[in-house]
Amino acid sequence: MSDTPAGSVQEESFISHLVELRDRLLRSLIAVGVMMGILCLYPGPGEIYDILASPLTTALPEGTKMVAIGVITPFMVPLKVTAMVAFVLALPFILYQAWSFIAPGLYAHEKRLGIPIIVSSTLLFVAGMAFCYFFVFGQVFHFISSFAPKSITPAPDIEAYLSFVMTMFLAFGLTFEVPVALVVLVKMGVVSVEKLKEWRSYFIVGAFVVAAVVTPPDVVSQLALAIPMCLLYEVGILAARLVSRPVPVESDAAVDLAKAAKSNNEMTTADEEFRKLSGK
Repeated sequence: MSDTPAGSVQEESFISHLVELRDRLLRSLIAVGVMMGILCLYPGPGEIYDILASPLTTALPEGTKMVAIGVITPFMVPLKVTAMVAFVLALPFILYQAWSFIAPGLYAHEKRLGIPIIVSSTLLFVAGMAFCYFFVFGQVFHFISSFAPKSITPAPDIEAYLSFVMTMFLAFGLTFEVPVALVVLVKMGVVSVEKLKEWRSYFIVGAFVVAAVVTPPDVVSQLALAIPMCLLYEVGILAARLVSRPVPVESDAAVDLAKAAKSNNEMTTADEEFRKLSGK
């Protein structure tokens, strides 16, 4: 009989968490929908796709335009781009909803670490996308178009271009998350700063391997991904050194003294109890 109320309380608590999660997911979806509606009204899906495609169109020969092979491609692809931009713009609100759902179950020191990590990871991911759009795309497309034979006219498909852009945005966005990953690993005690310094050479080799696999087969894009990754690794080591608290020399002695004091108190209490029993 005594287990039934406890079980019902746990079930009600679990259901309340599910209800809260549903509400916050709905709020996030509504935020994305509102942003997408605003973007569809102004500047419009077509204008947004033109802005996204401007690094490629400026590299194409004069008078050349992109093509749409599919029947509904001219309608669906700009809508996909608009949805992506709406999600990025609504990302702060989405992260706030996620944080509000997780924060009550965290300790104070986890809350102090969580907010800077969420903010910095968001800013770094957006910075990686911006670096890819404003610098990498212009260099890569001009480099690739310079190798095109005179006998052909390059006319990329808009859907293939969107797939390429999404892959590159994801690659550079995750690359810029390297400092956050290192700080989290050091803060959790998985790895030390000294180990990160020892693994520097292995990381450099791995960065160039990842760049060769993820990016197009040209030197410019590979260097544009590998070099920032190596630099951000150094930034991550510096940030991890700042957030990792050095252990004081006297901490071990303090712990030993605390244990000895606790042991003495326990012995004193036991002695008093024994005397009381002996007196009776």
